[in-house]
Amino acid sequence: MTVTAAMVKELRETTGAGMMDAKKALTETSGDMEAAVDWLRSKGLAKAAKKSGRVAAEGLIGVAVRDGRGVAVEINSETDFVAKNADFQTLVREITELALETGESVEVLRATHLNGTPVEEVVQNAIARIGENMTLRRMHLLEGETVVHYVHNAAAPGMGKIGVLVALNGPKDKAAEIGRQIAMHIAATSPASLSEADLDPALIEREKSVLTEQARESGKPEAVIEKMIQGRMSKFFEEVTLLGQKFVINPDVTVGQAAKDAGAEVTGFARVAVGEGIEKKEEDFAAEVAKTLKGD
Repeated sequence: MTVTAAMVKELRETTGAGMMDAKKALTETSGDMEAAVDWLRSKGLAKAAKKSGRVAAEGLIGVAVRDGRGVAVEINSETDFVAKNADFQTLVREITELALETGESVEVLRATHLNGTPVEEVVQNAIARIGENMTLRRMHLLEGETVVHYVHNAAAPGMGKIGVLVALNGPKDKAAEIGRQIAMHIAATSPASLSEADLDPALIEREKSVLTEQARESGKPEAVIEKMIQGRMSKFFEEVTLLGQKFVINPDVTVGQAAKDAGAEVTGFARVAVGEGIEKKEEDFAAEVAKTLKGD
């Protein structure tokens, strides 16, 4: 596969690596961007192996909670201007409330009737009315003894750029109080899973492979390398699992310990951010405005 200048630029922006190092990584991995990031990390050349997740879509996350049941719904729009539109916000609110009542999956939600019309058709009508493409992309349902929510960068009550749900066991008042703090923590840290047991095995293997390669670069004996890997994997689990992370409100304890100290237990969570995982087309805003003024 031909390694292009654009690919090198993207890898450099993602990892902070030098141009020649980025080019070599892409050559060594046949242009596989994710593998190239891992290659750079294994060589100690990636200054910041940031996850590639540039927001490609605008819109809002609607969040609603009632009686131990919570839902987060993502509805996308083409621009942030529409996300601030009162009509669009009403659409998000109504669909989110419907999801809380009847939603099992986004497919079921699309077919469910809202005021006598299937949600999918309601969205299509809004597209025609507002004049911009929209998508009901996904929803996440969470249930528990107590479910609390938090919205980051709120555009209106119950909707914003990031929606978080947290399910807890324990006395409701205590669970609700610590739950909201943990929800804010989740919005800030974006943990990969609740605990090590819930972590994607593929993610674990990928990290272990990178850390093994790093350790072997040290030239130390195999027995020492094995201990290095174990220690680094333990640190990795602490960093990416919610219960193992240092609590942002009190870094002296983990999130799991903070919940326990408050008389509660975290049983699940969801963090949904607008547009995550969608590739965004970069546009020249000035050129776009000029094009519009010309009537093209």
